[in-house]
Amino acid sequence: MYREEVYRMGEFAVEAMVKEAACYPSFGLVSPVSKGAHTDMDYYTFIESSAVLQRYFLEMAHVAMSGAEIEDIFKRCRKIGIEAEAAMYKRTKGVNTHKGMIFVLGLTLIASSVVVARKGEFQEIPHVIKEMTMGIVEAELRHLTGKEDLTHGERVFLEYGITGIRGEAEAGLPAVFNHALKAYRECELEENERLVYTLLEIMAFCEDTTILHRHDLGTLKEVKERSGELLRSFGKPIKLDMERIEKVSLEFSRRRISPGGCADLLAVTIFLSRIREEFFR
Repeated sequence: MYREEVYRMGEFAVEAMVKEAACYPSFGLVSPVSKGAHTDMDYYTFIESSAVLQRYFLEMAHVAMSGAEIEDIFKRCRKIGIEAEAAMYKRTKGVNTHKGMIFVLGLTLIASSVVVARKGEFQEIPHVIKEMTMGIVEAELRHLTGKEDLTHGERVFLEYGITGIRGEAEAGLPAVFNHALKAYRECELEENERLVYTLLEIMAFCEDTTILHRHDLGTLKEVKERSGELLRSFGKPIKLDMERIEKVSLEFSRRRISPGGCADLLAVTIFLSRIREEFFR
């Protein structure tokens, strides 16, 4: 019944991932110009991983438009997400390019697909995200004592008490819906500068556990403060000071700072902007 809508969701998800990786300067993230803070992946790794993941995003959209109950949709799609992660690791020979992306972009795609199938309004999407993830922090982070093979996010929670992307999802992705979408849609910039500007907007607000995995709270605070300073210096952006931005980006790469969680939210922002144009005019 929703064949065309399912295809469009998969298309927009891959477009969002590729555009996110194409953004430069990107403050230690992988781009077509640089490996950033990374040694085990490059832009081509991201393209290959994105291509592999499309079929799983299509499957998620299909399930989300099935008319099933939200709890059942989330449960079935989490299994698809596990399969997607395995396919990613197989294609990249064990490199984690998109684990966080599979979760947060997948979650956004699922919620968006549910709302489209219901013929609902765009502003319902964060509420569906909240509904799907209600209790996820309590269920997955509050009882980690004694657990082996902790994920990066779990280690960060035990050390700092920061709930990361799970907490952000349970709150309905406020960094995206309250900040990034407005920045992306309203700034008058060409596409790459638009992406850089939106990434900075996210970095200024996001408690990025990827930064904490390699560094500490002081570094995270510095990233947020310096991102905010850059944004304030631009005012209403007509043209960014790309030379200044590139200097900060190169510094972050040298220091092995890589805001991977912010990159995932940038892709979510791109995806939501596209589906808003397509389905919610």
